[in-house]
Amino acid sequence: QVQLVESGGGLVQAGGSLTLSCAASGGTFNMYTMGWFRQAPGKEREFIATMRWNGQITYGDSVLGRHGISRDNAKNTVYLQMNSLKPEDTAVYYCAADRDIRADSLWDYKTDSKYAYWGQGTQVTVAS
Repeated sequence: QVQLVESGGGLVQAGGSLTLSCAASGGTFNMYTMGWFRQAPGKEREFIATMRWNGQITYGDSVLGRHGISRDNAKNTVYLQMNSLKPEDTAVYYCAADRDIRADSLWDYKTDSKYAYWGQGTQVTVAS
């Protein structure tokens, strides 16, 4: 059983930056695809970014060019560097993990139903 714990959320001014971390335990981290999603009040959960075991990365359209995902397999941690933050980035941000299946497409991991494990979420609030 994989456990995920997010940290790094908080209040930031528009245009600012924030880095989220997600520490994983209970599994072989470098065999997992790690993703970030967010959910704002009254909205569906939205894909932000994902990074496969082999380094393949893809981003959601709303954050492309502003955010960056990375992972440190030695620390069992995945990061989301968020830049040029906007008020519409305000949401609860969730880390997710799934055992990577090589036959799967990278695009498969843009769907939240693909992920078996989820963190509890961390709130990010961007003030205008």
